[in-house]
Amino acid sequence: MTKNVAIVGLGLIGGSLGLALKRNKQEIHIIGFDRSYATADEAYRRGIIDTIAPSAKSACEKADFIIFATPVNTTAVLLEEASLWEFKDGVIISDTGSTKKPIMEAAKILTEKGLTFIGGHPMAGSHKSGITAAKEHLFENAYYILTPDENASSVQIDELSNLLKPTKGKVVVLNAEEHDRMTAIVSHFPHIIASSLVGRLADQEKQQPFVKNLAAGGFRDLTRIASADPTMWRDITMQNRDELLTQIDGWLQEMESIRTLIDENDPDLIFRFFEEAKKFRDRLPSTSEGALQGALYMTFDLHIDVPDHPGVISEITKILADEQISITNIRIVETRTDVYGILVISFQNADDRKAARAVLSRTTDYSMHIL
Repeated sequence: MTKNVAIVGLGLIGGSLGLALKRNKQEIHIIGFDRSYATADEAYRRGIIDTIAPSAKSACEKADFIIFATPVNTTAVLLEEASLWEFKDGVIISDTGSTKKPIMEAAKILTEKGLTFIGGHPMAGSHKSGITAAKEHLFENAYYILTPDENASSVQIDELSNLLKPTKGKVVVLNAEEHDRMTAIVSHFPHIIASSLVGRLADQEKQQPFVKNLAAGGFRDLTRIASADPTMWRDITMQNRDELLTQIDGWLQEMESIRTLIDENDPDLIFRFFEEAKKFRDRLPSTSEGALQGALYMTFDLHIDVPDHPGVISEITKILADEQISITNIRIVETRTDVYGILVISFQNADDRKAARAVLSRTTDYSMHIL
């Protein structure tokens, strides 16, 4: 029996979800809507959706599953509008927002009418956005968090989980508050810290313009996430305000302790500070060990120590091209005091990086590192 799935919002996440669901062994018919008709048309031409709906309401009316793949603020508005719509009996409604508490609050207007809402957050992303960047493997080896309403049954949670199986993500069930607290510390708060570090560099650059050239190594990698969409991060910061304030308060206390540590200048205590941080960090799951993606979008980088002579980059790219291994980015690191390798190549996923490392190990004698 064919399952009708409505996807409202056909950007990177909605488009990638449509492509992933197409791998479902069940009969799936995907109805798509996006406020940009050009985007919806592109999704249809690429086979991401089967039908273009003229409105969000129309997309949802005959759906067995509805997924709002729109920004959290937009989803909240749509959920309020949806309280006036007609739905099929037994419909399961979800979303893809990165903060869950505001969404679960907004969804109460539907759950109070007896509808089932199960919040969702696929923890994957890309350095690109929009329907043209959609990939069916975007969610592979990434956590896909579900935050069910208290009235959602285990059977309904299983139904949605089964629908999502073709994404090849790791489905985990949490409550909304747990989700927002954990993503605050491992995703949202680091974005704020990264942006503040860039702000410190920008201030310093006014007096010492050359400093930005020295930031091309470890500093650039450390603050990569500060290049994310500012509109999205404005919304996330506002939506997860309480949890972020808690994290900032803790951070300020931590920094005060570190300031005291440096002021007292005790070599043993300073060593212990860095040693404990290193030990804990080294115990974190590594993508080189097959760990799942976490809350932050990862680039799958391979650091390669290559000699500085003409043709070395074309040599490496030719080897990878001959093996049909795609790369997403390539760059030379000029400041290497805290990173490995003069050449950094980025791949779409861990499998491509692993294959690249294997073929380069066979064909070259260059040293390679995965951080």
